[in-house]
Amino acid sequence: MAEISAKLVKGLRDATGAPMMDCKKALKETDGDMEKASEWLRQKGISSAEKKSGKVAAEGLVGSYIHTGGRVGVLVEVNCQTDFVARNEIFQGLVKNIAMQIAACPNVEYVSTDDIPKAMVAKEKEIEMGRDDLAEKPEKIREKIVEGRIDKRLKELSLLDQPYIRDQSITVDELVKKTSGEIGEKVDIRRFARFVMGEGIEKEESDFAAEVAAQTGKK
Repeated sequence: MAEISAKLVKGLRDATGAPMMDCKKALKETDGDMEKASEWLRQKGISSAEKKSGKVAAEGLVGSYIHTGGRVGVLVEVNCQTDFVARNEIFQGLVKNIAMQIAACPNVEYVSTDDIPKAMVAKEKEIEMGRDDLAEKPEKIREKIVEGRIDKRLKELSLLDQPYIRDQSITVDELVKKTSGEIGEKVDIRRFARFVMGEGIEKEESDFAAEVAAQTGKK
């Protein structure tokens, strides 16, 4: 495999407008071939989506999904640039699939890692740095291990970083970018809420055996 240099990645970034990490991945997938990497990005809908990243997406839909049995429900707002696209079947299908994705991911709390509060990230780092399995390791190594653990933890909380339930080979972020390329507009997941039946309610616990004993006159 050809060496993927920073200069090569930057060249593809400048040519396509795609994010650096996506450019690096594209080059790895195509053995460093710039033309094939550019085509790979277009196929994924990434380069065309990124060129629209500066535009405002203020239209869209609020979608919903209720899981079988009515015990889990989701509301999600997905934005696009025009009301015309909001009525498009491809866009509406995306909204529905994202709602289903959220229902299937009980640990997801934020749209992206950028939305996670800095205080929470700092607390996670403090906890990880104090773990016993790192006590004997040099500080620089501890920092690197902790960074990896925190990155993994943050991605577990991020919707965009989840493997797409209908195609595990791509993430939700890649799905959104692919759809953006197909419909020709910027697409953003703005916010969501997940409801679980009985969540947060303190249920009264009863001692069934004691109740039976009382009713039969036994202690």
